[in-house]
Amino acid sequence: MDGLIQPSPAQESESNWRPILLGVGLVVVVVAVIAVLLREQPKGPANPHPYAVNIKLSDLKMSAAQNFVGASVTYLDGTVTNAGDKTVTQATVHLTFKDSMGQVAQLEDVPLRVLQTSGPYPDTQNLTASPLAPGQSKPFRLTLEHVSADWNREYPLMQVMDVTVK
Repeated sequence: MDGLIQPSPAQESESNWRPILLGVGLVVVVVAVIAVLLREQPKGPANPHPYAVNIKLSDLKMSAAQNFVGASVTYLDGTVTNAGDKTVTQATVHLTFKDSMGQVAQLEDVPLRVLQTSGPYPDTQNLTASPLAPGQSKPFRLTLEHVSADWNREYPLMQVMDVTVK
């Protein structure tokens, strides 16, 4: 009679796997739900601010240097001119780096910072601290911590996108 009351070893083994498989399935469902909820919506191409057509970038020069940890930093220097009738207090430049096949290798949105040359070394300053008045030109510097190895070493396409005026 002991055989009738006691489950056989095959039944015991099968019943132990059921809660484990149920737990694993529950974890997979929870992770999938979290992934769907936290997924970022793809960004569409943003339209430039209407005043961006008045911001002119010229006299471009590129250079590279190593920072204190040995990584390469790329600088894009030039002159920014406000051809409009408002004071610019902030601007962002959208850079498109191409590869040797002419395809996009990297996209970057970099804040436009004016270059201050007074002092022992050149330093960049935010436009909020040094606004760009109507008709005024100032030297600027865009700093890139990383540029793709696929980049074709030509100047990137530059477009002023986000502008704040007062």
